[in-house]
Parts: sequence; C-alpha cells; structure tokens
Amino acid sequence: QLQASGGGLVQAGGSPRLSCQASVRAFDRYCMGWFRQAPGKEREFVALISWSGGSTYYADSVKGRFTISRDNDKNVVYLQMSSMKPEDTAAYFCGAGKIDQAMGVLRHLSNVGYWGQGTLVTVSS
Repeated sequence: QLQASGGGLVQAGGSPRLSCQASVRAFDRYCMGWFRQAPGKEREFVALISWSGGSTYYADSVKGRFTISRDNDKNVVYLQMSSMKPEDTAAYFCGAGKIDQAMGVLRHLSNVGYWGQGTLVTVSS
C-alpha cells in the first residue's frame, strides 16, 4: 500500500513537497516513482529512483526543478518540487515497481506494480 500526501494549492514559483508512505516489506527492493495526470491528459512519469536512492531519472519537463529522494528506514519516497508552473497542475501519484525490477522500466506505466492514490497539486498563476 502506498499513501501519498502533500498536495494542495501552490502559487507559481512555489516549492511544495510530496511524500509517499509505503507499507511494504523489503521497501529497499522496490524502485519507486512519481507520476502525474493533468486534467484531460494521460498519466505520465515524472521522476524515478532506484532501490538505494543512488540513481534517479527525470522527465525533461521537470528536470532541474524536481528532486526525488527516499528514506528506506522510514519507507518513504519524496518529491521536492520547485519553481512550480501552472502546467504542473495535476494529480500526483506514487508508484512502485515490481520487486527487484530495474528503475528504467518504470518509465512505462505498464511496469508499475503498485499505485498509491493521487494527491492533487494545483498551481495558481
């Protein structure tokens, strides 16, 4: 089970942080990711992180503005967002790959093994 939190109304330029609490055993064997779905659009990947947190991967649209991290002792993955733009408005979802699955394949939503519920982030201009 994945529980995302931290969404809300944010002004353009703001820096909100999302959290995703995982209730799984062997959390450090799952690559994790953040995804988003804007109104009327398909869900897309935003950021991925490897088992240890040593590797990350970002969508071009957020590279340099968002940072994904994880705390394997607390079973939490974070998404620190900055320089928010109105086009970042979306429901944000955390997702876990299948156990021992490589990080890169999580770019493809069909490889997400577990989804959390979305948390809505609305960016006002």
